[in-house]
Amino acid sequence: MALFTRHISRRRMTVFGIETVLVSMTVLAAALVHGQLDQAIDGAWRVAVITIVCVLSFYWNELYDLSVVDTPSEVVIRVMQASGAAAIAIALGAVLLPSLLIADGVLLTSLLLLLVVVPAWRFVAHSVARDRRLEERVLIVGTGGTARTVAAQMGRSRDFPYRCIGFTTDSPAELPDAEDLHVLGPNSDLEQILETRRIDRIVVSLSDRRGTLPLKQLLDAKLAGIQVEDAATMYERLTGKLLLDDLKPSWLIFSDGFRASRTTRALKRLLDVGCAGIGLLLAAPLALCTIAAIRADSPGDVLYRQERVGLRGRLFTLYKFRSMRLDAEHGVPIWARDNDERVTRVGRIIRKTRLDEIPQLWNVLRGDMSLVGPRPERPFFVQQLAAQIPFYLERHTVRPGVTGWAQVRYHYGASIDDAVEKLRYDLYYIKHQSVAFDLAIALDTIKVILVGKGAK
Repeated sequence: MALFTRHISRRRMTVFGIETVLVSMTVLAAALVHGQLDQAIDGAWRVAVITIVCVLSFYWNELYDLSVVDTPSEVVIRVMQASGAAAIAIALGAVLLPSLLIADGVLLTSLLLLLVVVPAWRFVAHSVARDRRLEERVLIVGTGGTARTVAAQMGRSRDFPYRCIGFTTDSPAELPDAEDLHVLGPNSDLEQILETRRIDRIVVSLSDRRGTLPLKQLLDAKLAGIQVEDAATMYERLTGKLLLDDLKPSWLIFSDGFRASRTTRALKRLLDVGCAGIGLLLAAPLALCTIAAIRADSPGDVLYRQERVGLRGRLFTLYKFRSMRLDAEHGVPIWARDNDERVTRVGRIIRKTRLDEIPQLWNVLRGDMSLVGPRPERPFFVQQLAAQIPFYLERHTVRPGVTGWAQVRYHYGASIDDAVEKLRYDLYYIKHQSVAFDLAIALDTIKVILVGKGAK
């Protein structure tokens, strides 16, 4: 979940904003109960710190992922987990900074209030969100695979108030299938369908639009205030990735995005250098322990060097701590697998904790990589994937990253299908890259590492 991108749904931002206020209000209410309201107001920074810790704890427990937290019982369980984690974090912080606590009992009372206030608010919000009068009624022009995919995504989405009313088609053979697909009629009847079905948004999903696109009806609909967009745009908003099926180069050329300003690129590079330099210094003790463990566990070099494809297709040497046996490959590159027997005992630990990637901070300092971007791939695989996957080489228009949008949204890729799915996320990142997006991905990466997802 990227909290800081402008592409997040209004529902999620509303929940985040209201709960930030609710947390602050519960702290103030607890202070009032204990007769310490004046002290809480005078030390507003303490209220702010407690609020930030609680909100971050909510985020780490997926409370802002509305597709995951969809039932009252799930909300209660996750609020309890988040409140417990926040209490521990604040208590540890108070050991280092005793003035963090407002007064005895205030923290406990505020957390108990959260256990009541947040589930109650979520129940009200969930009830309101299910009100059909607040939904956007969507009509899809087309009945192909892409149209069905977008309709299925609408049905699964909890972030956007979309409801697919039905489809129109230009193929008479599909009309008998109306009950299964909710085909409302041919494209020529679009004007009548809009009048009788109260449509708020039209999604155009036609593979070949020449001679089949109802231009006049769509133009009239747009001038009448109905939103009109193509299926690729809708899919992108719903999923946080690009729809490669039927994707036309013209859509990539004329759609918004795919252009980072000079200021964004300069600031991103400045942050890369600063964070990589600080990261290498802070990670030095862990790196030394990792080196000692690798030497004790298996023979061979500690550092693993591998050729990867970088910005604009240039080759560079990527550095990692070795996590596999020396005989892991015999000439032909092989993708990593689940429970890969080539991984050493220490290697399994450092891959799970991402300690093997510490040396890549040196690649960032050198300019080979960025902290955030598509993961760099080996030339052997790039050649294979580019021959089978459209637009694959477009991922090399930015510096590869130590972490990326695909890494925090999708599991470790080890097949052509996985590469296609990760490319959807990589292209979305390239289209919307910004410093704020990078910060959100970095925050997600920390969560992924702590829960141990993704590594093989």
